[in-house]
Amino acid sequence: MATSLKNLNEYKKDTFKDMSEKTFGIVVAEWHDEITSVLCQGAVETLLKHGAKKENIFINSVPGSFELTLGAQFLALQEEIDAVICIGVVIKGDTKHDDYINHAVANGLTNVSLKFNKPVAFGLVTTNNLEQ
Repeated sequence: MATSLKNLNEYKKDTFKDMSEKTFGIVVAEWHDEITSVLCQGAVETLLKHGAKKENIFINSVPGSFELTLGAQFLALQEEIDAVICIGVVIKGDTKHDDYINHAVANGLTNVSLKFNKPVAFGLVTTNNLEQ
């Protein structure tokens, strides 16, 4: 796994731009809420830590990860939103549904980003089972 070669918590803070006037939309899947709610809280805390204002962070929820694309598009449509962060979880289980969902979400979010010329962060946790 590529992330085993790099600590994702280490980054150059001095390269951050002023985020105090930026607005962020977060779309979070309700499916596997015990995981996505914690990830959403972490995203908000990280934005605040780096200068974003609480009143400039808008959170919308969607039923599941498959709907992240539409949720991202609703947020990206709003001119005042500068970037969208998407958070969801897809667990493989016993079927191949995860392949279809993961592929659809990746393509959909890429298309939203390109269509609206805004960053759309892909925060989709994909695991083989809940324990992972």
